[in-house]
Amino acid sequence: MTSGQSTTAPQRRRGALLPTLIILVLAVIAFVFFANVYTEILWFNQLGFQDVFWKTNISKGLIFLAAFALMFVAVFISIRIAYRSRPVYAPDNEAQSNLNRYQQQLEPVRKVMMIGVPLVFALFAGVAALGQWQKVLLFFYQQPFGQTDPQFGLDIAFYTNTLPFLGFLSGLLISAVLISGIVALLTHYLYGAIRIQERGIFASRAAQVQLAVMAGIFLILLGFNFWLDRYSTLQDNGGLRSGAMYADVNAVIPTKAILAIAAGIVAVLFILSAVIGRWRLPIIGTAMLIITAIVAGGIYPWAIQQFQVGPSEASLETPYIQRNIDMTRSAYGLSDVQVIPYAATTTATPGALRKDATTAANIRLLDPNLVSTTFQQLEQYRAYYGFPKTLNVDRYTIDGKVQDTVIALRELNPGGIPVAQQSWVNKHLVYTHGYGVVAAYGNTATADGKPVFLQSGVPSNGKLGTDTSYQPRIYFGQNTTDYSIVGAPDGAKPIELDRPQAGDDNSNSLNTFDGNGGPDVGNWFNRLLYSMKFQSTDLLLSGSVTDKSQILYDRTPVQRVQKVAPYLTIDGNPYPAVVDGKVKWIVDGYTTSSAYPYSQQQALDSATTDSLTAKTGSGALGSGSINYIRNSVKATVDAYDGSVTLYAWDDKDPILKTWENIYPTTVKPISEMSGDLISHVRYPEDLFKVQRELLSRYHVTNASEFYNNNDAWSVPNDPAEANGQVKQPPYYLSLQIPGQDKPAFSLTSNFIPQTAPGADARNVLYGYLAADADAGNKDGVKADSYGKLRLLSLPTDTLVPAPGQVFNSFVSDPTISKDLNLLKQGQSQLKNGNLLTLPVGGGLLYVQPVYIQATGEGSYPTLQRVLVAFGNKVQMAQTLDAALDALFGGDSGAKAGDSGNTGTKPASPGGTPPAKGENPTARAALTQALQDASQAIKDGQAALAKGDFAGYGTAQKKLSDALAAALAAEGKLGVDTSTTPSNGATPPPSSTPTPSSSASSSPSS
Repeated sequence: MTSGQSTTAPQRRRGALLPTLIILVLAVIAFVFFANVYTEILWFNQLGFQDVFWKTNISKGLIFLAAFALMFVAVFISIRIAYRSRPVYAPDNEAQSNLNRYQQQLEPVRKVMMIGVPLVFALFAGVAALGQWQKVLLFFYQQPFGQTDPQFGLDIAFYTNTLPFLGFLSGLLISAVLISGIVALLTHYLYGAIRIQERGIFASRAAQVQLAVMAGIFLILLGFNFWLDRYSTLQDNGGLRSGAMYADVNAVIPTKAILAIAAGIVAVLFILSAVIGRWRLPIIGTAMLIITAIVAGGIYPWAIQQFQVGPSEASLETPYIQRNIDMTRSAYGLSDVQVIPYAATTTATPGALRKDATTAANIRLLDPNLVSTTFQQLEQYRAYYGFPKTLNVDRYTIDGKVQDTVIALRELNPGGIPVAQQSWVNKHLVYTHGYGVVAAYGNTATADGKPVFLQSGVPSNGKLGTDTSYQPRIYFGQNTTDYSIVGAPDGAKPIELDRPQAGDDNSNSLNTFDGNGGPDVGNWFNRLLYSMKFQSTDLLLSGSVTDKSQILYDRTPVQRVQKVAPYLTIDGNPYPAVVDGKVKWIVDGYTTSSAYPYSQQQALDSATTDSLTAKTGSGALGSGSINYIRNSVKATVDAYDGSVTLYAWDDKDPILKTWENIYPTTVKPISEMSGDLISHVRYPEDLFKVQRELLSRYHVTNASEFYNNNDAWSVPNDPAEANGQVKQPPYYLSLQIPGQDKPAFSLTSNFIPQTAPGADARNVLYGYLAADADAGNKDGVKADSYGKLRLLSLPTDTLVPAPGQVFNSFVSDPTISKDLNLLKQGQSQLKNGNLLTLPVGGGLLYVQPVYIQATGEGSYPTLQRVLVAFGNKVQMAQTLDAALDALFGGDSGAKAGDSGNTGTKPASPGGTPPAKGENPTARAALTQALQDASQAIKDGQAALAKGDFAGYGTAQKKLSDALAAALAAEGKLGVDTSTTPSNGATPPPSSTPTPSSSASSSPSS
C-alpha cells in the first residue's frame, strides 16, 4: 500500500429491507383499520342509520382531538419554556457533572423527546376522553326536565347533563396542569435551573415564575372542583340513603364553598409572588388551605354528624330522608304506584272464584322456562333447528278471545349441522336461516301433558297464519351469531336450505333470500374488505358469491338495536311476535342515568338477576349502577330482513329528547306504530325487576317510618330452585286484581318481610305487585292504564303463606308426595313449574304445574299434575279445573282453561287416597299405558294427514304395545279397560286405511 492511498474503509450503505418491511406493516395495519371502518359504514347505510355512525364517530373524533390538543400544547409549551429558560452557566460540582452527562446523552434525541413526550401524554388523554363522548353530547344538546332539586332549586338536567360534563372537563384540565408541572419541574432540574444545595433548594427566577403560575392555575381549578362538589353532595351514595343529609347540607356544602374561595385566594397569591418574587404569603396560604381542608372538609362535618346529628338523628334527618324518598320514586317511575289494602282471607270456601271466573280460565299452566325441550322434541324437525332455553309469553286474539300464549321461533342451530357437512359453504351459504313460529296455548295441555299448539308445523300453519299469510323464514334471531351470504341473480338455482319437505325421505326445499338484509358483497372491493373483516379467503374466492349477494352479520336483535342506538341500555329479553304479517322481535330500550339528585343507586346486575337468568346465564340487564331509568324506546327487528325501527315510547323523557336532538331522524313517534304492534307491546321485565327491588323499601313514603325500617320487604327466593338463594322471577299473567275494571295482561311479583343477613326468612306474604302490561289494542290506541303499578298491601297480622311456605306444604303433604313418587317410578324426573300467585277469591291462590320427564335420549317434560294452594290448604289433580274444585270443596265457582281436558285421572287426585286394596303400581302402569295409546293414535292420525304411511305403521305398532300393557295392568288392578283411551278417540283398525279414509280422520284435542 502506497503512502498516498487512503486507509479509510468504504462506508456500508444502509439496507432498504427494514424500512420497506416497516412501511408494509404500517400499510397492512392501515388497510385493516380502513376495512373495519368502511364495512361499518356499509352496515349502517344499509339499515338507514348512517346519521348515527357519522355523528357518533365525528363527535368522538372531535373530542379526541380536543383532549389530544389540550394535553399536547400544555405539556409541549411547559417543556419548551423550561428548556429555553435554562441557565447558561451552571455551577461546577459533582451533581451537576452527572446531570451534564445526562444532557449529553439526551441531546441527540432532544428534539424528538420534546415532541414525543407531549405526544404520548396527549394520546392517553385523547383515548381517555373518547369514553366520555356521551357526557359531552348530553351537555351540548340537553333538554330541561322541568323539575328542580330541593336544595339548590336547579333543574334536574344540571345534574344529569351539565355537572358530569363539568366534572370531566375539570378532571382533564387538572390532569394537563399536573402533568405539565411535573415535566417542567424535571426539565428545570435536568438543566440546572433547580438544584439541591447544602443550604437548601436553589431555583432560578424563570423556574420560580413558571412553577408559581402553574401552581396558581392548579389552585383555581381545584377551587372550581370544590365548588362543583357542593352540587355533587346531592348525588352522594356513601351512606344508607343517597343525597345530601343534615351534615352535608349544614356542614359539607358550606365548607366546600369556603374551600373554593380559599383556593382562589391562594392561587392569586402564587401568581402575585411570581411577579414580585416573594414566596412567604403563598407558602403560608397553602399551609392554611391544607389545614382548612382537613378541619372544614373532614373534622367539622364529622363532629356535626357525631355530636349533633347522632343524638337526634330521627328528627334532624327526617326532611332529607323525605327528599330521598320523593326523588327516588320519581327517578324510577314509582311516584304513581297505587297502594291497595288487601285483607286476604286464608279460608277456601265453595264458589269463592265465581267473581274471578275470567282470571281462572286464563291461568297459565305452560311454563315457558321448562317446555323448551318439549318444543324441541315435538317441533324441531331437523337437528339444524333449535329453540331458546326459555320461551316467551305473549297474547293473541284467537277466535275473538285474548289468549295467553307461549311462543318461540324455530331458529337456525349451527351446532346441529353434521360435522362432516360443516364446510365454509354449508355454514355460510347453505344453512342460513330458521323457519317458522311455534306457539301454544298457555292455559291448557293435551291429556298426556303436551302443549296444545295454535301455530306449528313445517310448512307453518295455525291460528297466527300460514306460509302464504306471513313470512316464516328467520334470518335474524337470538342464536344467529355467525355471518351468512345470501341472495342470487334472478333465475339462479337456489342453494339456501329452506325447510324439510313432506314425508320422511329427509328431502329439503331450497330458497333464495330476496329481501334487503345486509351490505352488498357483489363487487370485488367489498368482498375483499369483508374477507379481511371475517378473516376468510373463502369469502373472497368462492364462486358461490355472486354479484347479487348480501352479507348478513350482527344478527341478534340486541346487537342491532344497541349499534343503532348506542345511548340505550337494552333489555335482556327480546321476544318475537307475529305483527302485520311479519315476524318481529320486540326489544325494550332504556334511557338511564346515575346522576339524578337524591335518588338511590341501584346495581343493575343484582336487581335483574333471578333464578331464570342465573340458570340460563343470560337475560340480566347488565352491570353498573343507575339512579334513573325510563323505558323510553320500543324497538322492532324484522326476523326476515333485519330492519330496525325505533319508536319513542316515552316521548316526555328529557334524556330521550336530548338524544333525539342529536340523532333527529332515527326515532319515530309512537303515532307510527301500527295497532297490531301496540297490541303485542308488553311491560318490560328488567324495568319491573328494578322497580320491585326499590319498592321493597320505598313502598314506605313516610320519612319517620322509613327511618325506623320496620316495614322493609324483600323479593322471595325461588322455592323451586335447589339452592334456594336466587330471586323468584316475575311472571306474565292475565288476571284482574282489585283496582282493575277488567282482566288485563300483567307482570306480577311477591314481597315477603326483609330479614337480617344470615337469619331465616319469614315466609309470609306482605305485598303483591302487578304492572298493567297491556299497551293497547289493534286500533292503535295506547292504553292509559299501561304501566300502572298496583301494590296490594296485606295486613301483617294475617299470616298469608308466601311461595316458600306454599312449596314446602306441597312437598310435605303425604298424599301429594305419594302420588308424585308414583309418577317418578322408572327413574323419571319430576320438574316443578313456575309457582304462580293470583289475588283471587278474596285471598291468594297459588298454582304450580308439575312436569315429568323420562330419562334417556329424546325425552322431554310433559304436564302431569297441577298443584294448588289457598291459605294452608293444598290439593293436586291432573287438571287445574279438578284441582280447584277439590281445593274449594267441590265447587270453585269457576272453570279453568283446562276444564275440557278429560284425560286419565291420577292415582290419587287432589290428595284422595287410592281405593282400598288397589295396587298403586298397577294403577300408575295403567295410566301410562293409556297415555301411550292416546299418543300413538294422535301420531298415526298426524302421519295419515301428511300421507306418511310408514309413520302410520310405526304408530300402529306403538298403539298395539300400549294396549297390551294396559291389559296386563288391568289384570293386576281388576278394572275394565274396554273404554277408549283418554282422548276419547277410537283406535283405528290394524289394517292400513286407504288415503281417502285418512283424509277424514281428525285427532281429538
